[in-house]
Amino acid sequence: MKVAVIGCTHAGTAAIVNTAKLYPEAEITVYERNDNISFLSCGIALYVGGVVEDASGLFYSSPQQLAELGVTTKMQHEVTSVNTSLKTLTARNLQTGEELEETFDKLIVTTGSWPIIPKFEGIELENIVLSKNFNHSNTIIEKAQNARNIVVVGAGYIGIELVEAFQMNGKQVTLIDAEDRILSKYLDPEYTDKIEASLRDHGIALALGEKVTRFEGADGKVGKVITDQGQYEADLVILCIGFRPNTELLKGQVEMMDNGAIIVNEYMQTSQRDVYAAGDSCAIRYNPTGKNAYIPLATNAVRMGTLVARNLVSPTIKYMGTQGTSGIKIYEDNIAGTGMTETAAALAGIQAEAVLINDHYRPEFMPTHESLMLKVVYEKDTRVILGAQIMSKVDLTQSINTISVCIQNKMKMEELAFVDFFFQPHYNKPWNFLNSAGLGALPAVPSREVSHA
Repeated sequence: MKVAVIGCTHAGTAAIVNTAKLYPEAEITVYERNDNISFLSCGIALYVGGVVEDASGLFYSSPQQLAELGVTTKMQHEVTSVNTSLKTLTARNLQTGEELEETFDKLIVTTGSWPIIPKFEGIELENIVLSKNFNHSNTIIEKAQNARNIVVVGAGYIGIELVEAFQMNGKQVTLIDAEDRILSKYLDPEYTDKIEASLRDHGIALALGEKVTRFEGADGKVGKVITDQGQYEADLVILCIGFRPNTELLKGQVEMMDNGAIIVNEYMQTSQRDVYAAGDSCAIRYNPTGKNAYIPLATNAVRMGTLVARNLVSPTIKYMGTQGTSGIKIYEDNIAGTGMTETAAALAGIQAEAVLINDHYRPEFMPTHESLMLKVVYEKDTRVILGAQIMSKVDLTQSINTISVCIQNKMKMEELAFVDFFFQPHYNKPWNFLNSAGLGALPAVPSREVSHA
């Protein structure tokens, strides 16, 4: 069995390693256009901020390790065309220019995603950089050394983590986003209001609800970011506007979403026989709605990549879908979310309600008992749980994994109210805060008239 794999990041590495272990007789060839594989891009801000000093820890595989499994890795080879019907591909060696054509029995597409780069005037100026891979992170570190004013465009997870890292390194930082809230895809206003206040308290300038229109500079280097409402000094600009699936190779050959994300079935198969896909190049089944969605997360990628290997020869283990569970630490605040926010539910036309819990995570008689804010969103009519968010100075983020399982299993709020959670004063209260959220959503019991015979 000849297996060709295009791309070797999170999903690709998981698919390759598991395929090699499950089918030792398989002839596996990996095509990777970069000069490194398996970089944890979620660690870029930690690397840039100096929290992680040795970048080698951000790689969890290498061509040498794959070779030990019998895998052939063709580094700096860009696949230029694929014919899924004839089961052939063409690749170009980026160092020599040599082209080669190969056949395959099974194709695994883990081409990932690439940052969205709008066609702003002045985008070609020096010191406007992306934040996606290892080379980007090294460029950011190098250019940030001599930069005083740094502008980050995009207030998603990567953008927020970067502005924190730059501020902690003594830079003057501005964060720009067209949305009027940071992290608007992940959290409701009760949370983003507090995070924005924290960022401002640390001296980070927020330019929210502003659209970048152009970049200006001198001597070929950026000097200002111009928006529809103002202008900001910038020695260095980081673009973190979002990602798009890297799937041009298969356009017109497999079923895709409008944005190019490859649609796969529950066994990671595309609409083309013997072609599988996983990771940021793919759509996922979003359990809160039951529909396809594009949610590029490393956790989704490694699960899907592992399932590709398990289902490569025959359908074996079904993909359960995802809740889009994620977390972030911003200064002292530990934040996590899963499923739909109340805002997202409204935009999707879902009638939803929510319970907001402000409490201490353990009894007040304990020496410390930090507060927490938990919000659980549920469908109004069915009372099925749709999502949750939590924020606290103490790390309670694992509780969101519990809610993720609840959403996965379509649990209702009254079930959450009476789930068996342990009690120990060091960790929680007799009513766990998750129980409390469920209790807060219990419907009123109608009174019954008493008959007097």
